[in-house]
Amino acid sequence: MTKIKESSTNFANKTALEEECPEVYATNLIGGQWSLVICSWLLNGKLRFGELKRHLPNITERMLTLQLRKLEANYIVKRTVFAEVPPRVEYELTSIGYELGPIIKQLESWGEKHKMTYGEA
Repeated sequence: MTKIKESSTNFANKTALEEECPEVYATNLIGGQWSLVICSWLLNGKLRFGELKRHLPNITERMLTLQLRKLEANYIVKRTVFAEVPPRVEYELTSIGYELGPIIKQLESWGEKHKMTYGEA
C-alpha cells in the first residue's frame, strides 16, 4: 500500500473529502480488495487466522495480517488473544462491524445485477 505524505496536496484533498463526505470516509475504512470479503466471512462468526486464510486462498499471509490490523485499528474487527500454548487468536466483528451486514448484502445484490447486465459478454 502506498502511504500518502501528510504534507502533500493529495493528502489535504483526501482529508477534506473525508470530512465533507461520510461515504468517502466509510469507503476508505472498508475499501480495498480484501476488507469487505474478510468482513463477509466474519459476519458468520469468529474465525481464527488460519480459518480466514483457508477461506481466502489467494491472499498472502502478510496481506491478511495488514488487512486485519487495519480493520482492528478502525474498530471494525476485534482481535482476542487467548493465553494458551500454542497461542490462540480469534477475530470477530465489533458491533459496528456487524452493522456492515446489510450493506455487504446490498453490494452483493448490486454486483450480481451489474455483472449480469454489463459484465462479461
